[in-house]
Amino acid sequence: MASKHPWGRWLKRGRWLGLGLLLVWLGAIGLGLWGAARSPWDGVLVLGGSIRREIHAAELAHQFPERPILISQGASDPCVKSVFDRALAPDDRVWVERCANSTFGNFYYSLPILQRWQVRRVKLVTSPSHLPRSLWMARIILGSHGIWVDLDAVTEPGIPGNKESGLKTSLDLLRSLGWAIGSQFYRPHCQGVWSVASIDMAPWRSQGFHCERQGGIEGRPRP
Repeated sequence: MASKHPWGRWLKRGRWLGLGLLLVWLGAIGLGLWGAARSPWDGVLVLGGSIRREIHAAELAHQFPERPILISQGASDPCVKSVFDRALAPDDRVWVERCANSTFGNFYYSLPILQRWQVRRVKLVTSPSHLPRSLWMARIILGSHGIWVDLDAVTEPGIPGNKESGLKTSLDLLRSLGWAIGSQFYRPHCQGVWSVASIDMAPWRSQGFHCERQGGIEGRPRP
């Protein structure tokens, strides 16, 4: 006797097909991450929040001038430029991204840039006060595209400016899981991306600027 609802059989088959495709996709990602984890790190992603992170990035640039560095938000342009100049670190392969306004935004806008750079294994520079939320988000969003993430935590003195909470972590992880799928089909574009080497310090020196006290940078106008 024929089924009264033949569409039910197709729905069941569709579910199995979808599950099969998901398993194939996850398997491909797993293989990609396995290979990436065994390759040398080839990029740095700095999350904004403390100038100590830019100072650490400058030290990395001094040791590994050939590795590209992306600073997502972070300190103001003259402060970032001053940090790299003071460290005598090359900044022609250091870029700042000014579109993100949250931790999720850091990865939302950084992912396409890292992909263009063909980064396979990235150092994530952040602070212990930003963990484990930022690391989990990085491994979900970047990992869904085969980019392996190594944590490079920078200790900050004093009391952290941000406070992690279970609710914030849960919401951001849910968004990250959603974007791990959505980013397979859409790449956001940030127009606020430029090289640190292109930052002109002359107007900043004339008008003055202020940096975090931890940076130890004076940006007062000339007399």
